[in-house]
Amino acid sequence: MAQEVRYNAAGLIPAIVQDTRTRQVLMMAWMNAESLQRTLELGETVFWSRSRQEFWHKGATSGNVQKVVAVHLDCDGAALLIEVEPAAPACHTGAVSCFFRKLGEF
Repeated sequence: MAQEVRYNAAGLIPAIVQDTRTRQVLMMAWMNAESLQRTLELGETVFWSRSRQEFWHKGATSGNVQKVVAVHLDCDGAALLIEVEPAAPACHTGAVSCFFRKLGEF
């Protein structure tokens, strides 16, 4: 399946992280081919930090690791959905999810 992954011009693919138990979307980060391979081998999420230009093993320093349960590729091969068992909140603010700010009233 790795050959079906379609990376953007920068060699990256968006990775949406979801709690496998609650189904809540926890965060979105970027992966390149190597960080995806590291994630599959390690069984914990590893991303590519665009700002720092380095790999980012989620929870390596904080302990808030994300144990990978499944990795799904969307129908176009252009996005990943990663189901995880989170050890702690996903957001650096301490929130469970990075998606806690609501825009507009619907």
